[in-house]
Amino acid sequence: MISVPVVLAASPFVLFLILLFFRKTPLTWVSLFSLTLVTILAVFYWKVNPVYIYGSIAKGFFVAVDILFIIFGAIFFLEIMRETKIIENIGYYLESISKDIRIQVIFLAWFFENFLEGTAGFGTPSTIVAPLLVGIGISPISAVIIALLGNSSSVVFGAAGTPIKVGFSGLAGSSLPLTASLFNLVGILVPVFMLWFLTKGKENGKEEFFEALPFALWAGVAFAVPSILIVSMGQEFPSILGSIIGLILVLITTKLGLFVPKTEKELIDKTHLALLPLFKVAFPYLLLIGILLAGKFIIGSRGLTIPLVVGHTFAFFNPGFAFIIAGLITIVAYRISLKFASYSLKLAVKRSVEPFLIIVFMSVISQIMVNSVHNQVSLPSMIDFLAIYFKNIFLPLWAPIIGAFGSFLTGSATISNLMFGNFLAVSAKDLGFGVDKILALALVGGAAGNMIALADIIAAEAVVGLKNEERKVLKGVIVPCVIYIVLVGAIGLCFLRR
Repeated sequence: MISVPVVLAASPFVLFLILLFFRKTPLTWVSLFSLTLVTILAVFYWKVNPVYIYGSIAKGFFVAVDILFIIFGAIFFLEIMRETKIIENIGYYLESISKDIRIQVIFLAWFFENFLEGTAGFGTPSTIVAPLLVGIGISPISAVIIALLGNSSSVVFGAAGTPIKVGFSGLAGSSLPLTASLFNLVGILVPVFMLWFLTKGKENGKEEFFEALPFALWAGVAFAVPSILIVSMGQEFPSILGSIIGLILVLITTKLGLFVPKTEKELIDKTHLALLPLFKVAFPYLLLIGILLAGKFIIGSRGLTIPLVVGHTFAFFNPGFAFIIAGLITIVAYRISLKFASYSLKLAVKRSVEPFLIIVFMSVISQIMVNSVHNQVSLPSMIDFLAIYFKNIFLPLWAPIIGAFGSFLTGSATISNLMFGNFLAVSAKDLGFGVDKILALALVGGAAGNMIALADIIAAEAVVGLKNEERKVLKGVIVPCVIYIVLVGAIGLCFLRR
């Protein structure tokens, strides 16, 4: 029988889904109403110590500030790329590899995003690639969906191994990275999901899909297998080196005509002309990648810790800073007018406000739910009440679902791991499952859940100029996400024995 605390703990999410999908309420108001309900429950039913309420609000705000820098920087950088006509020229150079839009999309949304996830993470890949997809002729809503699909499989190792190093700190054993990479072989289907979305609903969509299916599968394998082989070098490298090796392999096979569709599918209404030499087109992105790599490996995770009850560390390196620095250097190098630079800054501020508010509300919700354990009535936290029904022999099936839910709510597989890692580790021990195996399943689920992460959806929408299209985006990514999670859970259920 379901208890009252469980119903109450679930009620904010029920309200969220009703308002968003059935009442079609804008996400800003949906998240605010959900936060209000969570706060009321925390104060009057859980009787959470006030200091933890205030601490959760502060922590949620600080988490949102970190993401704000990424959104602001990405929009600023994008406007500079538009002014210099660089995005227009990217299409021309992609056509030199293949004129087929299906191949171009997979190059950008699979290999490039996987590399960006390994170097920066935290929503950066989709905010960079979504505008590039628009630049080669994909509609803004489709570009956001495809970019979100791509920002998934490589999240297992994230930015230099952060989801494991930070998310499962003190919990993960030595076998977890390899175990996670093996479960994550399901990720070879992600380019297939992209291809399916790109071709569905078209007059010859079925034919176009099956014609390019070998290429999509080969692209998935070309990244996944090298990533597994590289795991032994350290969890910092699978996403970075796996994407580079995979890209090289696929470039070679494409030039040789292997796995590519027999007929090239071009967008009728796109024409790309080379207005800039390749170096000038590539320079800002090479600069951006260089700054991201330098920040990640030189500055690392060092930061400024805010001494609160619910502590937070502002990292000295934030991917948003890389966007801003690369944008400013490009302004000087390409002699862009100060008037346009000022306009770009103002536009970035304007477009960042609403996404920032939504992320604040959602971040505070997750913080209050986690910290509701600090109460005056000796109740477990809201999260614990939601998780208690998953502590059974089907834990290998539930683990990726829990991981995906955490990513959906927080926008980060790392934070999802921090939220649920201890519960999953204790449950695995109590039920006789291997801890590393259960954590690996949750990690892969969290990576898949990144497709539906609200923070990433909001950020990607902001950089392509969309507003209040969350329902359409979620409808586009939810089926691939569910397939990914269910397959991983089914594999876990089949191969894990107590």
